[in-house]
Amino acid sequence: MPYVVTDGCIKCKYTDCVEVCPVDCFYEGENFLVIHPDECIDCGVCEPECPAEAIVPDTDDRATQWLELNRDYAGQWPNITRKKDALPDADQWKGVADKLKHLSPKPGK
Repeated sequence: MPYVVTDGCIKCKYTDCVEVCPVDCFYEGENFLVIHPDECIDCGVCEPECPAEAIVPDTDDRATQWLELNRDYAGQWPNITRKKDALPDADQWKGVADKLKHLSPKPGK
């Protein structure tokens, strides 16, 4: 049961989850993070750390459309292993619904 990142992360990109991940399975896009589902060990320590509540287990109904997206971008984006500052307007975007249209396919820096 891997965990996946959902649209709650888009345009927020809090990285509290990255800091606690014991296997470094997070990958960074310009305005979104993903979890590589084949690397995730299902420990769940990241889920409560996400201020945007964007991380869910793949058994959650909200995860269905996000599992393949996480897998695809994890293969394209750089690995992130350390906490960084959230995006400048993250608090304004936190809690906004249906943010998929704002997802940037560009890798993070």
